Amino acid sequence: MKKLINNPADVVREMLEGIARQAPNVAILGDENVLVRRDQNESTDRTVAVISGGGSGHEPAHGGYVGAGMLSAAVCGQVFTSPSTDAVLAAIRATAGPSGALLIVKNYTGDRLNFGLAAELARSENIPVEVVIVADDVSLRHQAGRSQRRGIAGTVLIHKIAGAAAARGLALDEVATIARDAAGRLGTMGVALDGCTLPGIDKSGFVLADDEIELGLGIHGEKGVERTKPMPVDQLADTLVSNIVDDLHLKSGERVALLVNGLGATPQMELDIVLRAAHDNLARRDMRIERAWAGTLLSALNMPGCSISLLRVDDATLDLLDAPTQAHAWPGSGAVNRAIHIDVTAEPPTLEADAESESARGWGERIRPALESVANALIANEPRLTELDSLAGDGDLGASMKRAGQAMLDVPPGALGAPDRALSALSAALRKAIAGSSGPFYATALMRAARHLSASVEPDAKDWALAFREAVQSISDLGGAKAGDRTMLDALLPAANTFAEALNAGKSAQDAWVAAVSAARKGAEDTANMMPRVGRASYLGARAVGVPDGGAVAVALWLDALKQQIGAR
Repeated sequence: MKKLINNPADVVREMLEGIARQAPNVAILGDENVLVRRDQNESTDRTVAVISGGGSGHEPAHGGYVGAGMLSAAVCGQVFTSPSTDAVLAAIRATAGPSGALLIVKNYTGDRLNFGLAAELARSENIPVEVVIVADDVSLRHQAGRSQRRGIAGTVLIHKIAGAAAARGLALDEVATIARDAAGRLGTMGVALDGCTLPGIDKSGFVLADDEIELGLGIHGEKGVERTKPMPVDQLADTLVSNIVDDLHLKSGERVALLVNGLGATPQMELDIVLRAAHDNLARRDMRIERAWAGTLLSALNMPGCSISLLRVDDATLDLLDAPTQAHAWPGSGAVNRAIHIDVTAEPPTLEADAESESARGWGERIRPALESVANALIANEPRLTELDSLAGDGDLGASMKRAGQAMLDVPPGALGAPDRALSALSAALRKAIAGSSGPFYATALMRAARHLSASVEPDAKDWALAFREAVQSISDLGGAKAGDRTMLDALLPAANTFAEALNAGKSAQDAWVAAVSAARKGAEDTANMMPRVGRASYLGARAVGVPDGGAVAVALWLDALKQQIGAR
């Protein structure tokens, strides 16, 4: 497994040095793998020190949460391994004054033993110490009592609450009581889409097939409690939320904070989708979501997956969650937007041709079949265009052209009663439907052609040919590409020129269009031998050579689809 590391034995120390470089308020404690607040008062004036930690590999936990208003120190063991008792004791000595220290410990045996022993040693040195155990994993609720469950991502919320309470100067027993009470109102459940890989290890601890997910996993690469089939995120969120709600006995009308945590290899896009699903699920249960966060707050190296945490809250808890902190990894206020939609400003009304006029009916009868032919060709060729664009682009062309086809089919009949109005309506439809660069290109071309045709009530073939040329020129004007740059223009330019030249030579519209399609096909095929100079394919350079440009192939496809319509009356 490829990793961006030097020696696997040095990853924790080098990671801590990287964290410290980004946080002027943080320093590494001697030779220990411990991050501490640099900005501490004299020992006699210190508030309660809040200390946590555990094995590394959970970044940004725990070092990312060191700072005023959160942790005083983070004790970092080797990857997925509890830190030593001596490292924990060093952190206590470095940060605790007469007010003492609170240790927040995730409920794993190694962490409990080493933090617990360090607490006893510190007490023997007359340093007051309290220990709070977080055991928020509800997936084990049917197999173990709460005292035996694992501590996972919800622990970060306890860091924030305890850190804020300590920053207010509360006594050690008060801070500990607040933290324990919050831990008792907290539940978390996770899902993995695959395993994770430790530095220096060739393969992950477990591997899931494409049709498997793991429910109820921990945060150390260990397996979950149930292996099942993948499911839509709404259903998955309901599974996780239901288990937490049942465990915490949450009722209608209760107030909660929601945390969606990524496990290290899950894109923010997917975490936001999970948050949306969890939020809406809770809202349907008539619960009030007071705060919500989605992000990677406590990971499991490169594991794909997430967890959902719920914390029953009141005004006092929210006040602590909202308190300021210098910890650079804390995700912010978590304010919930309760009205996420606003009305769109109305667009200018579309001028439609008179549907009752003979001319409007005639144009509508000719244009509608042409649109349907093009639309069906684009939809049918989605896989081919996707494959081509994946080889020399970003792979979205097939989906974009399919959306274009569907948008064409949805253009209202009343907009097709005149050529210029039909092209304007089509421009607006494609502008909204097509993602990426293709949308603006096609929309601009259609608008330019519409403006040219607006001067004629009954444009003939030569008017259409000139409009075609104007449309193609607009694409070059907008994007800066020219013939030979390996773009859609390498099919459009020869097609437009051939159509006009054939008409001028006396050929019929149908024969001229057949020649134009042939020129477009050849132009598209020739792009396979061109070095890309613009667009995303240009980033690939010579690696794109050998594969025709997807945009040019799409042009040839829809031009061909019009053959039966051009010249038909």
